[in-house]
Amino acid sequence: MPMLHDPTFRDSIKQRVKALRPNAERQWGQMRVDQMLWHVNSALENALGRRELLQRTIPIPRPILKWMVINVPYRKGKTPTHPQLVAKDSYDFEKERRRTLALLDEFVAKPVDDEGWGRSAIMGRLTGTEWSRLHGKHLDYHLKQFGA
Repeated sequence: MPMLHDPTFRDSIKQRVKALRPNAERQWGQMRVDQMLWHVNSALENALGRRELLQRTIPIPRPILKWMVINVPYRKGKTPTHPQLVAKDSYDFEKERRRTLALLDEFVAKPVDDEGWGRSAIMGRLTGTEWSRLHGKHLDYHLKQFGA
């Protein structure tokens, strides 16, 4: 999976975010497009160390889990979501889209070798490279969910 720190990939993600419409219909899952933007924004804030999530344990060794989460394709509508990242309300679509674009800029401005990356609720500490791959995959998945 490409990294968000790859300018070509990041630019394609940003163009896809800009192409989203408030009435975009989901291809799978239960979130509306405004909720999806809030969800990815909250996950980006976690990676940046600004949103702490309650730690969870999963009966898979962390190295194996980390490899799977970063490398194995997500199953449409079947990938579990941390309870604190489940969007339950309605959100201002334009505000959340602007926030996504701003968070992407902030995310890639942080060097991958920076020590201040956030802590994953299920995988523990991740490197900047791991976060960059993970969020590239996460954003791509959810943009496809809404046809972007």
